[in-house]
Amino acid sequence: MAFPTCTVAPLSKVQRLYDACDMVFSSAMAGMPMPATLGGSAGCSISSVHGMAAADVGIDDGEKQPASMGGDEPSPKKSVRLLPSHGFTRITYVHIHQSDDFSIGVFCFPAGATLPLHDHPEMVVLSKLLYGSVRVRSYDWVTAPPCSSSRKCGLARVVAADEVRRAPCETSVLFPRGGGNMHAFTAVTPCAILDVITPPYSEEHGRPSTYFNDVPIASLPGFAFLEEVEMPEDLSVVGAPYLGPRITVDMDDDDEGDYYYDEHYDDHDDYDDYDQ
Repeated sequence: MAFPTCTVAPLSKVQRLYDACDMVFSSAMAGMPMPATLGGSAGCSISSVHGMAAADVGIDDGEKQPASMGGDEPSPKKSVRLLPSHGFTRITYVHIHQSDDFSIGVFCFPAGATLPLHDHPEMVVLSKLLYGSVRVRSYDWVTAPPCSSSRKCGLARVVAADEVRRAPCETSVLFPRGGGNMHAFTAVTPCAILDVITPPYSEEHGRPSTYFNDVPIASLPGFAFLEEVEMPEDLSVVGAPYLGPRITVDMDDDDEGDYYYDEHYDDHDDYDDYDQ
């Protein structure tokens, strides 16, 4: 007797990324990933991020599609509508997922745009440059400012001094007190950065985004004085819809939307060219 065959579609890369993050970051016993633990289960998330391309999250990077992709997974460029990268005329955030434990999203930059120096309090951030080139400036505190301070300031160690990164490159990881927790990006060419943040920004839970001015210290090479400033008035980050493969989320991990970005940036869903 012949039985009907059942074909199971391969998981999309973004689904595999979500599943890895959910396994690692949503466990109450796991705790925050730290450098010494990245060879263990947290390494699954880094591998998943490193394997991502722009088309996997619904963005057309302008590169021609290879004649043969290889493997079983269909090319996203062949099957779905994508956000054309030339439509990003301002810094644009593409929200993919957010829960209490982690967020996934993509910052897309036109050439010359800058995301000012800012921090990630008590967070771990995995960042993957999907396409293009970006100039990175980053620091870590020598001694973290006390929580009681009305404004954060202090001596910081230079981690990256206007370092230019070009895709493809390794996934970068920053920690609460290492890896360049405070950083700034300037797009050398149009580019996009996939971010996985755990836990996400939250004013309510004491994880606001803080912006800084940095002043190099001539007598102390490799260090700078950082002082908190208000969010720059000329900073404009808009939103665009996520057009990539749908993600199946855990029942206990309902997507909370991008409330933090709605509160801190403007013109959500104001991408200039996504309906082409």
